[in-house]
Amino acid sequence: MRTRADIQCWLTDMDGVLVHGNQALPGAPELIRHWLEAGTEFLVLTNNSMFTPRDLAARLRISGLDVPEERIWTSALATADFVRAQQPGGTAYVIGEAGLVTALHSAGFVLTDTEPDFVVLGETHTYSFEQITRAIRLIAAGSRFISTNPDSTGPSVGGILPATGAVAAMITKATGRSPYVVGKPNPMMFRSALNRLHAHSEVTGMIGDRMDTDVVAGMEAGLHTILVLSGISTRDDIARFPFRPDEVLDGVSDLLG
Repeated sequence: MRTRADIQCWLTDMDGVLVHGNQALPGAPELIRHWLEAGTEFLVLTNNSMFTPRDLAARLRISGLDVPEERIWTSALATADFVRAQQPGGTAYVIGEAGLVTALHSAGFVLTDTEPDFVVLGETHTYSFEQITRAIRLIAAGSRFISTNPDSTGPSVGGILPATGAVAAMITKATGRSPYVVGKPNPMMFRSALNRLHAHSEVTGMIGDRMDTDVVAGMEAGLHTILVLSGISTRDDIARFPFRPDEVLDGVSDLLG
């Protein structure tokens, strides 16, 4: 049986595992420092497609975590990798922010609203009816529908906000076309991260705080899965699912020593 001692590379979720808001969680700075000093291959994963790795590295630095930008893997980067593999040098109509736009440009895509190969839906705080209408018409005309992540809501100071999954549902209702969703819990997100690291699933571990995204996708990708109880899922939640993580820890501080 594979154990933690067999793990040579790590994938880890960000919110609820390494940080909560703008505060580093106990043990997170020390764990990142240990991986960097030991030369351990790792990536910090997030379903958030709004920000570039540079933006997120700056946010983590403010929180007390020194994570190089090349160690951050977003659903935007995974989505850009996916569409590039599907159609190199393709075109896309994008609803999203700098993280997604930059990733698609870097993948060699041209962004256009004229007969694009793909309509790519990502996260933004400024969804507009005009953009959504344009996306619906393009998809109805034959453009392939891609979404960076399935999250239906996001947090804000005033309460929850509609997120990518909710907007995707509206587009699906209007077109009858469901998107291919690249981000967690699609194991494609983890496989693209493994490719980035040139790593094999047999020697890679996944650390997450959600049974319904991190653990299930990690399991389906063949990774050693660790659920930490510092975020969304609780110990009582585990019994509700027909699958189990390989390990359950209070937080990443338990990985030290």
